[in-house]
Amino acid sequence: MTDAEPSSPSSAASADSSCAAVCSTSATAAEASPPPSSVCSACGGPTASISSPPPWTDAYNLPAYRPIRAPAINAPTQTNAIILAPVPQPLPVPPTTPPYHFETPTKRISSPDDIRRFHSSAAGRHFLGFVAALSHSVRGRKISDPVPPLPQTVTSLLSLLQALTSWIDEIPPLPHSARYGNPAYRSWHARLSAEAPALVLPLITSEELLPAADELLPYLLDSFGNASRIDYGTGHETNFAAFLYCLARLGLIREEDYPALVTRVFVAYLELMRRLQITYCLEPAGSHGVWGLDDYHFLPFIFGSAQLIDHKYMKPKSIHNQDILDNFSHEYMYLACVAFVKKVKKGVFAEHSPMLDDISAVPTWSKVNSGMLKMYKAEVLEKVPIMQHFLFGSLIKWE
Repeated sequence: MTDAEPSSPSSAASADSSCAAVCSTSATAAEASPPPSSVCSACGGPTASISSPPPWTDAYNLPAYRPIRAPAINAPTQTNAIILAPVPQPLPVPPTTPPYHFETPTKRISSPDDIRRFHSSAAGRHFLGFVAALSHSVRGRKISDPVPPLPQTVTSLLSLLQALTSWIDEIPPLPHSARYGNPAYRSWHARLSAEAPALVLPLITSEELLPAADELLPYLLDSFGNASRIDYGTGHETNFAAFLYCLARLGLIREEDYPALVTRVFVAYLELMRRLQITYCLEPAGSHGVWGLDDYHFLPFIFGSAQLIDHKYMKPKSIHNQDILDNFSHEYMYLACVAFVKKVKKGVFAEHSPMLDDISAVPTWSKVNSGMLKMYKAEVLEKVPIMQHFLFGSLIKWE
């Protein structure tokens, strides 16, 4: 580059950055010995004059207290990309049609290129559209609101989750000194592996679809955590959503069943996972630490924020009102999640949950919900460490 050529934007940005540091250093030194000139020696620009601050008066407003946070080691790295991304929209689930060729699903994702391939495929678009459709189905609905008569598949799902919950009482935790990973969980999971085939069959209402049980089974087994690592995270939660999506593809769950699928089935699943986490001290799988919504879950924040859209009284900032959490957590998943976080994490909320604290400043639940959907795609469905465990078969095709 010759002297006559203009500097590139990156070079200029680098120079400005270096200059800012130099000017800051010069200003610090100037406190002891003010220079005769008010021009920066590095860039030639004017420096701030060093003078005593004006006296305090009542006209000043105290700034809002914001606690010093831990280093953002696991903070989301693509905030701007998430903000600018389109909001995932509800899509109908394409039904699978004969002739059926069911197969045992396998893992396919191992690189960012595989992630891009998945999201550009029909399977990727429709799976995310299914999650968005579930969210849309419970807009403005409380958990206790009546739902249409439940089909056999939904009642069988509830019976399945109830059975898994009852096993926790039959398999108590073992004496264990470590913070995470009670080995009794392996016994619970071994029972799941042994009895899951019999639990899946009642979900299938057509003899023609019975061979699909072998394809559904791996999704179910991977929905409740990992037995060897004794952990659970958003990847396992996503496999449960994939399990429900496969049932919808088979026509065993219809679109009119979506509200019950969220307010009955997913709520029961969430309650089961809370008990498993507490009883067996499951380690958070892939947790973002303080820079995550929750150490274990993501979907209830999507569904829960949809429930509160256009609520007359409760706003996102209402999560800081303990009376609201105490009285309405049983009706709204988002509030239940915040109440659970406050129960298991000690200290100042803004320090142990800065993401949730920041989101509480968003003006409307509609914006919270759309942001959650975009964040779920970016922080869960586009992360290789999570999606490397996702399964593909004939119902969720690798294309």
